[in-house]
Amino acid sequence: MNTQQVAARLVELCRAGKFDEAQRELYADDAVSIEPEGLPAGALGNVKGLAAIQEKSRKFNESVETFHSVSCSDAVVADGWFSVALGLDATFKGMGRIDMREICVYRVRAGKIVHEQFFYDVEAPGT
Repeated sequence: MNTQQVAARLVELCRAGKFDEAQRELYADDAVSIEPEGLPAGALGNVKGLAAIQEKSRKFNESVETFHSVSCSDAVVADGWFSVALGLDATFKGMGRIDMREICVYRVRAGKIVHEQFFYDVEAPGT
């Protein structure tokens, strides 16, 4: 798949809430996942490798009591990169309900996502 096709498939899977399937299908074994600087202690941070990304996703899902909604914009594609705006309205264990909005940037090589990076306001989620 080219970058446009990978981006379209990721958007399709994210809109359906199928994040685990997206990772299995679209990510390279050596992909990296980068979070914003300044995360609080104990937060899920940067990881390398598909297995580590899947574990990070599992831990994130365990922190959620209820998913209320998920939204994903159309992708903006430029060469081997694309970005989407992702929204997640969820109730987190011990934190209450948070309406998260983030920009997600991806790099594609040889038909697989090799890099994901998330941009959101660490100090004030949902603003």
